[in-house]
Amino acid sequence: MWTQEEAMDSTKSEPLQGSPEAEDGNIEYKLKLVNPSQYRFEHLVTQMKWRLQEGRGEAVYQIGVEDNGLLVGLAEEEMRASLKTLHRMAEKVGADITVLREREVDYDSDMPRKITEVLVRKVPDNQQFLDLRVAVLGNVDSGKSTLLGVLTQGELDNGRGRARLNLFRHLHEIQSGRTSSISFEILGFNSKGEVVNYSDSRTAEEICESSSKMITFIDLAGHHKYLHTTIFGLTSYCPDCALLLVSANTGIAGTTREHLGLALALKVPFFIVVSKVDLCAKTTVERTVRQLERVLKQPGCHKVPMLVTSEDDAVTAAQQFAQSPNVTPIFTLSSVSGESLDLLKVFLNILPPLTNSKEQEELMQQLTEFQVDEIYTVPEVGTVVGGTLSSGICREGDQLVVGPTDDGCFLELRVCSIQRNRSACRVLRAGQAATLALGDFDRALLRKGMVMVSPEMNPTICSVFEAEIVLLFHATTFRRGFQVTVHVGNVRQTAVVEKIHAKDKLRTGEKAVVRFRFLKHPEYLKVGAKLLFREGVTKGIGHVTDVQAITAGEAQANMGF
Repeated sequence: MWTQEEAMDSTKSEPLQGSPEAEDGNIEYKLKLVNPSQYRFEHLVTQMKWRLQEGRGEAVYQIGVEDNGLLVGLAEEEMRASLKTLHRMAEKVGADITVLREREVDYDSDMPRKITEVLVRKVPDNQQFLDLRVAVLGNVDSGKSTLLGVLTQGELDNGRGRARLNLFRHLHEIQSGRTSSISFEILGFNSKGEVVNYSDSRTAEEICESSSKMITFIDLAGHHKYLHTTIFGLTSYCPDCALLLVSANTGIAGTTREHLGLALALKVPFFIVVSKVDLCAKTTVERTVRQLERVLKQPGCHKVPMLVTSEDDAVTAAQQFAQSPNVTPIFTLSSVSGESLDLLKVFLNILPPLTNSKEQEELMQQLTEFQVDEIYTVPEVGTVVGGTLSSGICREGDQLVVGPTDDGCFLELRVCSIQRNRSACRVLRAGQAATLALGDFDRALLRKGMVMVSPEMNPTICSVFEAEIVLLFHATTFRRGFQVTVHVGNVRQTAVVEKIHAKDKLRTGEKAVVRFRFLKHPEYLKVGAKLLFREGVTKGIGHVTDVQAITAGEAQANMGF
């Protein structure tokens, strides 16, 4: 099993409270904003635009705090005037403000002084709403699909699984109550921070149009039988973070440790939700939380657990989770009684993007590269592919090439239309997930694991590549000739170990550079890409260090290999 020790993430946590204001990021400290001059007001508006750009459409203002992080606080009249100014600033840039929390501070003064934390969120323009992808992990029957049903439909569960029925895609899932495929569910928040979901008989298009921020939940399978599907979801869909669901009455059971280990190995930040608290005594819930805290503090994990019990905790958890990958918020809730469900919504509403705008800009300057994760045929539309744009910009009408095919070729195609979260979109930017309609392009020529790239990229393909790996677990010795299933991004294929450099064999816990050869067809790989491989109980992680590029002709010659 994947265990948290296997992932060997040993980063340390950093102090967060009272730290000086960062130049980058979307948090702005302001002591007070009382009657600013016109020149000062224009400067403040420019500053707000910068913070909103850093947070891709949202920023947090802390009023009553000096630039060095000193909590001074303001008297009531000054605070009212400051919030009025902040409202004017937000109006000027087309944003709304929501007060997140207020708190009194001890400062040398007879008058009570307060700090106010305000969320500033831009009303979306040109469909560029903030989109966060959250992978949902957890053991079978921990309540993943039920929780998502409750969040996205706006109705509590009846205790017998009614909420999850809307999420299942196959008859056998409805009959067994177990997810076997990857499904996507959306939860929106408008510019005022209010939940936008299906509760008002909205369609997906209406949810997207009404939302400034979208949370896309990637519901992954919990059963061990579908572990390959779960791994594909984590490696291919590039989630910003993961939600690990643990049932209060069973604790860390079944595939929970495997899923925790997977998130650590792939360095996906995660938070934990303890579900079904309505079924157990308070002492049972506390025991499960203590068990989780113990696991998170172990050397292989090095996480800082943070139990969320109030709205104030939820705001702090969202900010600290974004600033430090080590902080792991823990929520305890019920999908039947609705207990503490609002705290999770507050957390998701405030959670900022985990990549900064500078990284996003750099990716957008590169040539277009789109990972193909799903392939569909839609009546009157034709062939449609779903996936993530890993670099560049993609527009309607763009001419791209897709491949590699089994014989190593790249084929020309045209992007007819783009949809993001089921609503039409003219421009797709790096890091965004979408579906692209390809018209009458032959679906039979496509498969998961392909890429669509700019023709100028002149993409390289390989059948042989090298990777620096750590063997996390193997029952005997890992040696030349061993076959494993390799996962690299959206690529999933069987490969054979051709050579282990400087060693004859590997045992559990050992590191080495290994040469692999794909058995079926060549793939498009990049140096530095994270790699994960498995076969039965054998598991390992690493990254690609060298790619032996081949031409289409060489690929055809190797086809019989």
